[in-house]
Amino acid sequence: MLRDIQVNGVQFRVADEGLGPVILFVHGFPLNHSMWQAQIEEFSRTHRVIAPDLRGFGGTDGALYSVSMEQFADDLAELLDALAVEGPIIFCGLSMGGYIAWQFAQRHRNRLSKLIVCDTRAAADSPEAAANRLKMADIVLREGPEPVAWAMMPKLFAQCSSDRCPAIIASVRQMVMTSNPVAIAAAHRGMAVRPDVTGWLPTLDLPTLVLCGEHDAISPASEMKSFAELIPDSEFALIAEAGHMAPMEQPQAVNAVLRRFIEA
Repeated sequence: MLRDIQVNGVQFRVADEGLGPVILFVHGFPLNHSMWQAQIEEFSRTHRVIAPDLRGFGGTDGALYSVSMEQFADDLAELLDALAVEGPIIFCGLSMGGYIAWQFAQRHRNRLSKLIVCDTRAAADSPEAAANRLKMADIVLREGPEPVAWAMMPKLFAQCSSDRCPAIIASVRQMVMTSNPVAIAAAHRGMAVRPDVTGWLPTLDLPTLVLCGEHDAISPASEMKSFAELIPDSEFALIAEAGHMAPMEQPQAVNAVLRRFIEA
């Protein structure tokens, strides 16, 4: 069920399905909640699944000049309040959703029982990468989402997925192309200044699953395994024949890993 929820003057579009302990699925950049459709269908059978469109994306308004990962995290905490969610939740974020996950864990630790980060990074952008994000923010405001789609799409999927799942790739491109350019620019600016959390990971005190597509070109498996090893209570899972969009490319394999971790 899609719901529209007002939070501090921002109208959030939220998929809210099922009953039971809450799993919060947080989408990547520059996408929307529908990237989690296979997970919503699977886990709403046993849990209450909440999958929002982040500020400015999908059916949610409130785009700003720049949105930090901290702001996104605080938005989600306030959204949980508006949805009358009590007790700790499981947070699952992909890519930018993973950056938000780190901030949520730092700022709202009491709301978490477990953390899942998919195809993401702990390190900050290099100066060159940050400068490229700021440049792209200006470009997208002038030209729309097309340059972002052109730059991102070749990196998102494993080659085997490109051959096997053209409909999934088309749906992701559609998500990018229909994203609000102001929101895209704001998130680019926020990601450009996000902090490096690598040094904080040894203090993370909750069960954490680090999940990565075998062929992820954006968040390489070797990098993700390295930071997973810094987290005291962590598990690393590699998804075969998947790239950066592992939950969409290999939904059954991803769901099996998530189910095992969630129910442990």
